Amino acid sequence: MIDHLDRRILDLLARDSDVTVARLAERVALSPSAVHRRVKALETAGLIAGYRARLSPEARGFPTTVFVAVTLRDQAHETLSQFEESARRAAEIEEAHLMSGESDYLLKVPVRADDSFERIHREVLAKLPGVQRLVSQFSIRAVVEAP
Repeated sequence: MIDHLDRRILDLLARDSDVTVARLAERVALSPSAVHRRVKALETAGLIAGYRARLSPEARGFPTTVFVAVTLRDQAHETLSQFEESARRAAEIEEAHLMSGESDYLLKVPVRADDSFERIHREVLAKLPGVQRLVSQFSIRAVVEAP
């Protein structure tokens, strides 16, 4: 069970995974050794899955992001399972979310500078099992991004 200090440490690390233990300690009003122990415990508990650098889409070679709403032909367990397994294997799909509302899934598809969304649509998305309808929306720019 995590307490409010652990939650604060997680929030700070989510914003800046490169923050030093000394700076974390200042921000949560604990000693550096206490913060270090807490961070190690959070890692061991699986609450911190890893650390990484957040690169801009341009730096990653993905200047375009497309969000694709997917409607499946039915809601059968087998249809959902087959779609999800295929979506997990598709390298072009960065995120896939099961949705409530009009569509069944929302996919985040970054498009490489040397690729085309037309190819991804034709060769990947349209071939996913159970797909009845695809509605694509191109992102103009990100206003708020996840940490």
